[in-house]
Amino acid sequence: MITRSAPGVHTCNQQTASDSWQMQLANCVTQPEKLLELLGLSPSLLPAAVNASKTFAMRIPRSYIARMEYGNPNDPLLKQVLPLEQELQEVAGFGIDPLGEQDKNPTEGVIHKYHGRLLLITSGACAVNCRFCFRRHFPYQDNQLSGRHLEEALNYIKNNRSIREVILSGGDPLAASDRRLRQLAEALADIPHVKVLRIHTRLPIVLPDRVTDDMLSWLGSTRLKTVIVLHCNHANEINGNVKTAIARLKQADITVLNQTVLLKGVNDTVVALVELSEALFDAGAMPYYLHLLDKVQGAAHFDVSRESAQDLVRGMMERCSGYLVPRLVQEIAGKTSKTIIPLN
Repeated sequence: MITRSAPGVHTCNQQTASDSWQMQLANCVTQPEKLLELLGLSPSLLPAAVNASKTFAMRIPRSYIARMEYGNPNDPLLKQVLPLEQELQEVAGFGIDPLGEQDKNPTEGVIHKYHGRLLLITSGACAVNCRFCFRRHFPYQDNQLSGRHLEEALNYIKNNRSIREVILSGGDPLAASDRRLRQLAEALADIPHVKVLRIHTRLPIVLPDRVTDDMLSWLGSTRLKTVIVLHCNHANEINGNVKTAIARLKQADITVLNQTVLLKGVNDTVVALVELSEALFDAGAMPYYLHLLDKVQGAAHFDVSRESAQDLVRGMMERCSGYLVPRLVQEIAGKTSKTIIPLN
């Protein structure tokens, strides 16, 4: 789908060499009135957006806004990031810790739920605050992975020889500096039983200039096998700069996968999901997981039923090759792994 970008919003291709990813991150749009102005949207949307952003701040890179269709309040990218009044409604079954992570938090910055792998909260910051974020209520202030807490986290990994894979998450781990990430990667590589470094990130999608020479340098400088799991929910998110960023990751011998969240009104059609898988494959990323929505308080309006999700994946199987069909999964608190949802 070709869309007309917002007037006055630089696309990635228009940015100069001086527009570093750090500058772009600092220049994110954080005020709902500015977002509506850039996209030519009705001021009637403003009160609800302002109200909802008080409990979970709005944050959107300008290069991401540039991919939205001007004047369209139903744009699938806009709907992922525009605060709505529905976020303030309490819905039964939706809570602040839907995955039970706070019970699996053995030391600051560490989430250890599954055998053989654990997760490090590398950064509490994101380039974009997705309105369906399952960690929108996470206590990042109590999980700062630095100083003594970093040492404790590394010791925890050293003392648990079953851990062969460390996942950097957040927030978004790539919101941290390359210097800090290089030091962390080197420290993990010094632990003999750690074999794989996995990074869960949305930044190469929403801010593709983040994939820099410095980033590729530290990613390729250790013995660890590196996997990057992107988070892309709609084919319109993939533009030329995103394709370039993914191509650079692939050229650096990094495995690139993608996980998608099934979102009502965004990608809950067979056409949208097939187009997304085809766009990802064309860009060099393999569709990996299609997640049912994590039932976090504030995101109930995005929920798609399990039965509808099964129908959608069956529809995908009828229309595209099997390797383009992601596994339909749900993460359930207390389970020993993600739950694969059968289609029959």
